[in-house]
Amino acid sequence: MAITAPTKTTDTQFAGFLRPELSAPIFEEAYKVSVVQQLVQQVPLGINGQAIPVVTGKMSAGWVTEGGQKPASNAAVGLKTIEPKKIAAIAVVSAEVVRANPANYMNLLRPQIGEAFALAFDAAALYDRGPDGTAGGGPFSTWLSQTTKAVDLDKEDLAAAKPRTVHSNVVAGLRVLVDRGKKLTGFALDDSTEPLFLDATDRNGRPIYIETPLTETTQAAARPGRLINRPSYMNELVAEPVPATVNTKYTVAFGGNWRQAAWGVVGGISYDVSTEATVTINGQLTSLWEKNLVAIRAEAEYGFLVNDPEAFVRYQYTTPAA
Repeated sequence: MAITAPTKTTDTQFAGFLRPELSAPIFEEAYKVSVVQQLVQQVPLGINGQAIPVVTGKMSAGWVTEGGQKPASNAAVGLKTIEPKKIAAIAVVSAEVVRANPANYMNLLRPQIGEAFALAFDAAALYDRGPDGTAGGGPFSTWLSQTTKAVDLDKEDLAAAKPRTVHSNVVAGLRVLVDRGKKLTGFALDDSTEPLFLDATDRNGRPIYIETPLTETTQAAARPGRLINRPSYMNELVAEPVPATVNTKYTVAFGGNWRQAAWGVVGGISYDVSTEATVTINGQLTSLWEKNLVAIRAEAEYGFLVNDPEAFVRYQYTTPAA
């Protein structure tokens, strides 16, 4: 959200001090709230990126007779590069807020920055969307919705000879992957799917989705669970924006082999403070020094790479008819 006015002491209550070591917990908040970061393997990432080896041909073995020649086999390996991309946010407060002690303000700001970074990361990793939802606004070269595989999640037909239920729709996604030699290791679910899954059972009447809350799980964190006995994480903005037109399909969840993707971060989240820079507030460049304001800037460099988008399947809803 764009800045429309600086934060003042009258806006909230403050106590404590602005300590640089708070940057580490900010990164932890980002990790907790990101669905993609929970499911995807993290790799070391330097400022120049990271080359990741990718197996393009597998070893093969053969039976041999005593004294016979052993078969030679070639394990082909290629390299793909994951590049860091910068994300940033600026908060502007009055100098009175700083004097009143900004640490409590930072305690309030920390999870908001973490959530903003994580949701922006997920929007780019899932849909190549910018933080404002703009299609094509993501920084990464690959993303999950590039997959061509999709399954309807909200279709039901209990009167059919082989009833189509939520459970059978989830399994249909598994079948799409398995039939093509892929695996399904977990799910990323949007909050909007929770009522559907909480009420869904298999053919024996057993729930297909089970919540597995952790002690450190917060209201903002991606909520863990198990769907058809595979790990899942649920949070907002996993789904595409609901289309305005009727009978239009839109993605609400992803399933697939999350080992086919990787992410990294360069050094965690850092921030600095300025009282002399200029910041755009309500569409206008504003002098911090002239108006006695303080700007807190947070930034990080994330990288994300999908080795094989076809290792994933999109689960869809359909907008209802008018």
